[in-house]
Parts: sequence; structure tokens; C-alpha cells
Amino acid sequence: MVSTANNTGFFSRRPWIIWAVGIIGAVILLASFMSRDDSIPVRAATAERSTIRSLISTNGKIEPVQNFEAHAPIGTTIKRLLVKEGDHVKKGQLLLQLNDAEARSQAARALSQVRGAQANTSAIESGGNREEVLTVESQIVKARADHDAAQRNLEALRRLQQKGAASPGEVKDAENQLARSEADLKLLQQKQKDRYSQPEIARVGAQRAEAQSAYAAAQDVLTRLNIRAPFDGVVYSLPVRQGAYVGPGDLVLQMADLSRVLVRAYVDEPDVGRLAPGQKIEVTWDAVPGRVWEGKVDVVPASVKLRGTRNVGETTTVVDNHDFKLLPNINVGVTIVAAEHRNVITVPREAIRQDNSKTFVFEIANNQLRRRDVQTSISNLTQVEITAGLADNALVALGSINSKPLKGGVEVKVVH
Repeated sequence: MVSTANNTGFFSRRPWIIWAVGIIGAVILLASFMSRDDSIPVRAATAERSTIRSLISTNGKIEPVQNFEAHAPIGTTIKRLLVKEGDHVKKGQLLLQLNDAEARSQAARALSQVRGAQANTSAIESGGNREEVLTVESQIVKARADHDAAQRNLEALRRLQQKGAASPGEVKDAENQLARSEADLKLLQQKQKDRYSQPEIARVGAQRAEAQSAYAAAQDVLTRLNIRAPFDGVVYSLPVRQGAYVGPGDLVLQMADLSRVLVRAYVDEPDVGRLAPGQKIEVTWDAVPGRVWEGKVDVVPASVKLRGTRNVGETTTVVDNHDFKLLPNINVGVTIVAAEHRNVITVPREAIRQDNSKTFVFEIANNQLRRRDVQTSISNLTQVEITAGLADNALVALGSINSKPLKGGVEVKVVH
């Protein structure tokens, strides 16, 4: 009892202690209450106006627009190499010579055959060679003289017969002689006119045509053994060396006009339907970082084919290559701009949500989520265009930090 009375007297004499303890407890309780924050921490982004592009990214290959390949027309050796790979050449410039000894021999033989065929043709057209023509002509002269003599003899005998000085038998013999001379003359005249039969004429004509074709082929071979540039360009492949043997059809040189090159792009099947003529194409090459060549889609693929493990459609474009950086047969990166909209409202793809086929975003206003149904247009890997339902500079939620689900009306706290 003494202890209790002493304690009571202690607090009664010091009431401020009780008040202090009470105030401290109240502060602790209030701080505990205020520290309870049910708002969801979220990442956010601002809807802003910008340019958005819908892209198709793929790969492609460089090909010459104007290309020339030289092949050996016959089996021979490389006589002279006058250029090297990378050389810029002019139209008509001699680039390479192949050994033409055998080809010249063949051309000479073919020319001889042509001249022989021409002689045979001339003989047919004139009725034979000169000796034969002269012989027939002399025979005709003699036959005509015999015919004239027989004619005069018959007329004389007929006059004598009228006077009784010639018998009918003599006249008959004279008539027969005239008939034989006429037959001989006609035969020689026919021989002069139609010395050769139609089959003989056809055979000689065929021989002449064959000889002319052989000679033309030999001349063509000779021409192709001296390889000249058909246009201004660059020698980009020279797979032979001087003195080496090449077989018929072997590739000996490639050149092209590389001031403009063709890009063949391989578009995966799901993206083929997005292609349209005139779409912008951007070409890059790892060997020249930062450089972009631009072109436009020339054609839309008419079919899809298997390329390795991919089903692709092929589209092409021609790009300027005035500095000759792009080389034939290299692999390049290709970006096709399927669509491009400027000065439109865009938000990150993470902000877009769907519910029952409706597209919406969560706008943050006064630290609270508000659902906004929106209409969208084109998109790319990171952004989506908003065409209706959201104002400029609206703040939209991307996702919660603590994985709590977002829904309209909940309190949020933006975490940067």
C-alpha cells in the first residue's frame, strides 16, 4: 500500500509526464495510419505527336542492273589479259583476248567452202562451167548450120521433083534429114537452157547455204575471242589467268554498270500482303555502317517460293550507287516502309489493352486510372498511333511495378 501511494503521488506531482506519453502515442498512431498507402506504383508515358512508320524488315541481295558475262566460245587458252578486277572500262575497250589460231583456220576452211558453193551456183545459173558452156554453144552453132543445110537441100529437091529431076524417095530422105537436124538443134538448145535438174539445183543451193552458215559461225567465234566492253562499267569478276586453258562455255569475265544497282528483297509470306508499288525502301550494308541507300518498291510478288527454310516473295528496287560502294552479290539489310504517318498521336505499345474486342488505355488523372476507349491505326515494334479517344499530352499507364492488376478508378503513383 505504501508503494502504490508513493507511485500515485509521483504522477500526481508530475502530470506533464502523462501528457507527454499520450502525445507520443498519438503521434506514433497517426504516423502508422498515414504510412498506409494503397496506391499502385505504375510506369507511365505521355501521348505525344510524332511520326510513326510501319516497317517490314528483311534481307536482300545486290544485282547489277546492266550486266555482261563473257564465255569462251571454244576450248582455247587465254592469250592476253588487258584488265584486272575493279577496273573501270569504257564502251568498246578491249578487255581480253583468247587464242584464235584454230578459229582462224576454221574460218579459212569455211570461206573456201563458200567460194566453192558460189562457183557451183554460178555454173548452174549460166548453164555450166566456161568449158561446158563453150562446148554446148559450138555444138548449137554446128547443129544450126546442119539444120539450115538440110532445109536448103530439101527445098532444092522439091523444085527438082516438080521438073521430074528428083525422085520421091530422094525428097523423103531429105525430109527425114531435116527432121533429125531439127531434133538435134532442139536437144542442144534445151541442154543449154535446162542443163541441171531441180534436185541438182536444190542440192547446190543447200550446199551454198550451209557453207555460208559455217563461215558466219566461224566469224562469230573470231569476234567473240576478242572480248570488248559493250558499255561503260566496272570489271567485277575475272576468274581466269593469262595462259590458262578454258573450255567451251567457261566464264572468263563479268562486268556491269554499277552506277545503279538492283536490290532483290526477300519478304516473308505474312508480310507480302502489306507490299504495294511505290513504298519506300531503305537499304543498309554492315560493311558501310550508317549509310542508307533509298529506293521504292518496283513490283509486288506474284508468287511465294521456298528460300532455305523461309517462304518468301521477291520484290525489287533500283538504287543510286554513284560511288560504287554496293557490290554485286553482297547481302544487305532491307527495310520497307509499309506506311508512314506524320504529326499523329502515339503511345507505347505497352499502353494498349483490349477487352471484348475493344481497344483502350488507362489515362492517369489526379493519380487515378480512368479507362479511355481509343481507336488505333498503324503500329510498329514500339509505338501505336491513336486516331480517336485520347488527347494530346495525356498521361497513360504502361504497367504496375508490383504486378498488381490495373483497373479503372484505382489510385496509382507514377514511378519514374
